[in-house]
Amino acid sequence: MRAPLQQIETSGELPRSADTVVIGGGIVGVFAAYYLARRGMKVALVEKGRIGAEQSSRNWGWCRQQNRDARELPMAMRSLDLWERFAAEAGQDTGFRRCGLLYLSNDEAELAGWARWRDFAKTAGVTTQMLDGAAASERGRATERAWKGGVFSPTDGTADPSRAAPAVARAILERGGSVHQSCAARGIETEGGRLSAVVTERGTIRTKAVVMAGGAWASSFCRQFGFRFPQASVRSSILSVSPGAAGLPDALHTARVSATRRGDGGYTLAISGRGRVDVTPQQLRFSSQFLPMFLKRWRSLAPGGLQGMRSGHETLRHWRLDQPTPMERMRILDPIPDRATIRLTHARALELLPDLRKTRISAAWAGYIDSTPDGVPAIGEITTLPGFFLAAGFSGHGFGIGPGAGHLVADLVTGSEPIVDPTSYDPRRFDASAWGKVADF
Repeated sequence: MRAPLQQIETSGELPRSADTVVIGGGIVGVFAAYYLARRGMKVALVEKGRIGAEQSSRNWGWCRQQNRDARELPMAMRSLDLWERFAAEAGQDTGFRRCGLLYLSNDEAELAGWARWRDFAKTAGVTTQMLDGAAASERGRATERAWKGGVFSPTDGTADPSRAAPAVARAILERGGSVHQSCAARGIETEGGRLSAVVTERGTIRTKAVVMAGGAWASSFCRQFGFRFPQASVRSSILSVSPGAAGLPDALHTARVSATRRGDGGYTLAISGRGRVDVTPQQLRFSSQFLPMFLKRWRSLAPGGLQGMRSGHETLRHWRLDQPTPMERMRILDPIPDRATIRLTHARALELLPDLRKTRISAAWAGYIDSTPDGVPAIGEITTLPGFFLAAGFSGHGFGIGPGAGHLVADLVTGSEPIVDPTSYDPRRFDASAWGKVADF
């Protein structure tokens, strides 16, 4: 079963022109289009499948500052405020709430790492509470066990992946933008070395600015006009259980399993970092850049199969603009979940949180988490193609920082003062001198 997702009605006929075309209806793409529309720009958002149907509805829903990479922390801080403000500004409900995130551990090294991050976070004005054994065991009493320590981040929270992106898309429509589902962007046209149009399966939209927010498809799209963007995906499998458990934390992380309360009262369950690496031509092409990251995560990653090859999102081939592309053959990336991971996740969750035995598995799904070699997204204008802005490679962090990323994209497109310093996200950092660096904090 696919991850739960609200369906929405979107625009019909394509506009002939737009100030900006946003490609990709995930959380980053919809927020970019929303903030552009709020500034009075004529925006068209095109999505090959359904709004939010890929990784934006397949994640945990965490909106966190805790344990963020130093380069992402400013954006995470601004995003929390933007999640709150969006509901008031747009009158749309994304399910966001500052419920706090709880981390528990019996590993001294892990606790020491969290303490170091706490000390770093203080310099940025972030509040996070280290918990001693007694406090951790009290906050984690639903586990019915003692803990050496933990962290509680009171200002962090969660949003609902099943309704967040559709809610933002509705807000775009209310502000005069157009949103087009089942409309794949096949490529771009240029005039005088500058972007001039987006070619879709339904027709061409004249424009001087394009935002590529296509998630796992971004690298193969950029390859069509000669831009080399290193990107690799990991297949992650998670599940949800029905309502029925009581007294559990809203959002809990442990090394063995994590649990997040859903809007319907059920829980999403996952093992952090665990995934399968499905071989693809793109994986092989960029293997030298990603080897350090994969080696760092070797305990949680395992070889996959040929699903990624069949999906077509990491192809190396070039396609024609007058013929169907891989995006039209695979409207929604909906890989088969790893059944062994689902069984292990569920078993660990029942062991950790005994009250979950009152629930049943309601759904299980997988998604492709697209990453960059350093684990930090690429956001910025491609200088070799003026007017083309990339916003991809969010490395499993995109949902929580979606509002800040979308706002930053709108700032860059309009030439406004950026909401955060964009330097760390510049796509130009992926040259030979940057290979092999792995993000920590």
